[in-house]
Amino acid sequence: MTQTRPLALVTGASSGIGLELAKQFVEHGYDVVVAAEDAAIETAADQVRRPGVEVRAVQVDLRTPEGVERLYSAATMDERPLDAVALNAGVGRGGDFVATDLDDELDTIALNVRSTVHLAKLVLGDMVRRDTGKLLFTSSIAATMPGAKQAVYNASKSFVQSFAEALREETRGTGITVTALMPGPTDTDFFRRAKMLETVVGKGPKDDPADVARQGVEALLRGDQKVAAASLGTKVLTTINHVLPDSVKAAANRVASAAPLPHRH
Repeated sequence: MTQTRPLALVTGASSGIGLELAKQFVEHGYDVVVAAEDAAIETAADQVRRPGVEVRAVQVDLRTPEGVERLYSAATMDERPLDAVALNAGVGRGGDFVATDLDDELDTIALNVRSTVHLAKLVLGDMVRRDTGKLLFTSSIAATMPGAKQAVYNASKSFVQSFAEALREETRGTGITVTALMPGPTDTDFFRRAKMLETVVGKGPKDDPADVARQGVEALLRGDQKVAAASLGTKVLTTINHVLPDSVKAAANRVASAAPLPHRH
């Protein structure tokens, strides 16, 4: 990789918001390291590449500590500093908690929570030593509400949101900025993987991941604390959720995450 451009790392970058984040970094003058668990990360890297831009793809399972360490080693193998890091990899699982598979729920925690903490520990330590860097966490508007029928997923995003804002305060007054990206329902593979295609939210309107990523990277580069992205509806819902009681939000999430009732004829 060249040494003239800043370097960004994006996890969960084989599709959806992560892929679009990588494209945004390239548009803003960065070389990128893109990572995901599936072989599609190589195809994604090809989509991101532009003349004069270096793109490195790393296929790795971040649900394991070994996977996190391997990604960090691959991203820093030439001792080039990571100027920006987007901790975007995440997964969810819909359904009543007592009915979902325990392994699925533990995978959600391993990826959304444990790997985020592990990788942040590594990259933020480097940034603190250099007193410069930008860290973006992909949270969710799900972080603002108890997730009935998505209990573990919403809780994991509440963790990410709290974690991001705590790190922002810890690094206040330094050359490091921490930003939380809070998407609403977005047109990605999330709902298929979460087995939620037939739910109310799965069938509902969704934001364009390119718009979400653009607003996220722009917020990161400005040094904003957080951004609800991308549509007006997502921004309004986030604002409303700050004043609604948790019991109301939990009930609303239960309805949104349930399969719609069949039509009666």
